[in-house]
Amino acid sequence: MGVLLRGPSGVGKSETALELIRRGHRLVADDVVEVRLEGDELIGSSPELIRHHVEIRGLGILFVPDLYGKEAVRDEHAVELCCRLEVWRADAAYERIGQQRPSETVLGRELPSLLLPMRPAGNMATLVEVAAKDHRLRAAGVVAADRLDARVRQQARRP
Repeated sequence: MGVLLRGPSGVGKSETALELIRRGHRLVADDVVEVRLEGDELIGSSPELIRHHVEIRGLGILFVPDLYGKEAVRDEHAVELCCRLEVWRADAAYERIGQQRPSETVLGRELPSLLLPMRPAGNMATLVEVAAKDHRLRAAGVVAADRLDARVRQQARRP
């Protein structure tokens, strides 16, 4: 599944992408993602000039195929989910239940979009993986929050 990582500079998008690559996922683009509409699908790709490169503060520019092999990259892929990363803020209202998924409009198409707070020593790659798996389950009609809600309502009706 194609996941677009968005967020301010320095929040950890590239480091999250590297951890996902290390786990066997593939990189399409770092820093600049070109998105186009093909039919009903959003397709993400990277400009040819910087394709398959990542910039990691403290290390510099890296070429992913040199580090992880050519199977660690793709030239393009459909974008099905957006994960917005931000530094955790105590005053922010983060989703806690998740019955409904927010979305944002990209090129006139609604794209499910999650706001994920980065916490010290947190593992954003795990959260992105779980978000993608949950998105697939939701597409199949399985929503954990709805299931729990139904169980709570059923329990409340019991004498």
